[in-house]
Amino acid sequence: MGQVKTEKTFYRNFFSIYIVLVLQNVVTISVNLADNVMLGGYSETALSGVAAVNQIQFVYQQLLTALGDGLVIFCSQYWGKRQTQPMRRISAAAMQAGLLIAVLLFAAVSLFPEQAVGLFTTETAIIREGASYLRIVRFTYFFFAVTTILLATLRSVETVKIAFALSVMAFFVNCCINYVLIYGKFGAPEMGAEGAAIGTLAARILECAVLLCYIARKEDRLHLKLKEYLHVDRVLAADYFRVCLPMLVVQGLWGLNTALQTVILGHMTAAAIAANSAASTLFLLVKSTAVGAASTASVLIGKTIGTGNIPLVKHYSRVMQRMFVVIGLASGLLLFLIRIPVMSLYDLSPEAMDMMDTFLVILSVVCVGMSYQMPTNNGIIRGGGNAMFVVRMDLVSIWMIVIPLSFVMAFVVKASPAVVVCCLNADQIFKCVPAFLESHYGNWIRKLTRE
Repeated sequence: MGQVKTEKTFYRNFFSIYIVLVLQNVVTISVNLADNVMLGGYSETALSGVAAVNQIQFVYQQLLTALGDGLVIFCSQYWGKRQTQPMRRISAAAMQAGLLIAVLLFAAVSLFPEQAVGLFTTETAIIREGASYLRIVRFTYFFFAVTTILLATLRSVETVKIAFALSVMAFFVNCCINYVLIYGKFGAPEMGAEGAAIGTLAARILECAVLLCYIARKEDRLHLKLKEYLHVDRVLAADYFRVCLPMLVVQGLWGLNTALQTVILGHMTAAAIAANSAASTLFLLVKSTAVGAASTASVLIGKTIGTGNIPLVKHYSRVMQRMFVVIGLASGLLLFLIRIPVMSLYDLSPEAMDMMDTFLVILSVVCVGMSYQMPTNNGIIRGGGNAMFVVRMDLVSIWMIVIPLSFVMAFVVKASPAVVVCCLNADQIFKCVPAFLESHYGNWIRKLTRE
C-alpha cells in the first residue's frame, strides 16, 4: 500500500512539473517564431539582421542555461535535505557569474556592434540592420540573466508555474509591441528591426520585474533576499563552479556547433536552406517534450538523492526511462502526423516542399532517440551529480564524430541534403547506448551536498 502511494506521489510530482515546463518552452519558442513572422513580413533584410544577432543571443543563452542547470543539480539535493541556506548561497554565486557574463557581452557588443554582426554575414545592409537591433537589445542581457537564474532557483524547489505565466506574459507583450513598432501602427513610428528590439526589451524588463515582485511577496520556500546576493560563500561557490565550469564550456561549444550546422547546410541549394529552416522550427516545438522531461528529471533525481534513499533514486531512474521511451514514441508520431498540415501553411517551391517532408520524416525518428537520451543524460545522470560523464560524451560525440562526419559528407562526398541532416542528428540516436549503460551500470549517483 505504501509503495503504491509512493508511486502515485512520484507520478503526480513528475507531471505537475513536466507539463508546465513543456508549455513554457513551447511559448518561449513561439515568441521567437512570432518575431520571425512579423519581421519577415516587413523586410527580409531586417529579418536576416536580427537572425544574425540572435546567434549571439543563442550562445549567451546556452551559457546561462549551464549556470542554471548547475544550480539545479546542487540545490535540488539540498532541497531533498530541506536545507535552504546553502541553496540561497549557491543561487548568489550563479547570479554573480551570470551578471559577469552579461557585463562582458554587453561591453563587447557595445564596442564592436558591426563586427559582432559581421561574424555571421558579409552583407552591408544586413550588418546595418543587425547593428541597429543590437544597440537596443543588448540591454536585455542583464534582465535575462537575473530572470534565468532566479527561475532555475525556483525550479530546484519545484516551483515552476510562475515561469510559465511569465512566458505567456512575455509572448503577448512582445507580439503587441512588435506589431505596433515594426509596422508603425496606431500612429507609432515605423521602426522595423529597432521596433522588434524595443518589444523584446520591454518584455524582458516586465518579466524580470514581475518575477521580483512574486519572490518578494509570494515565494515561501526559499525566502530569497537581495542582501544574500551581495555576498560570496567561497566554499559553496567552489563546489558549484567545480561542476558548472565544464558545463559552461560544453554549452558554449554547443552554441558554436549550432552555428557550424548552419554553415554546413548553408552551402547547399536555396531549397535545402528554406526546407531546413521550416523543418527546424517545427522540430524545436516538438523537442520541448524532451527538454521538459530532462529538466523535470534533474529536479526529482537531485531531490531524492538529497533524502539519502539511494535505492529509491535507482527505482525512479528506471521508471522515468520507461516514460522517456513512451514520450519519445509519442513525440515522433506527433511530428510525423502534423508535418503535412503544417507544410500546407508554407509557400515554398515544390523542390523545397519535398525536401522539407523528407527532413521531417528523418526528424520524427530522431525525436524518439532524443527523447530518451537527452532526459537520461542531462536529467538523470547529470542531475544525479555526474556532470563530467555528459561533458565528455558531448565533446566526443559532437566534435569527434558528428561535425567531422557532416563536413566530409557535405563538402567531400557531396552527399544529398537528407544524408547531411541524418549525419548532423546522428548523435541523438547513438548517445542512447552510453546513456542506457551508464544509468543502469555506472556510478552516476553523487552526493554533492555538505553536512
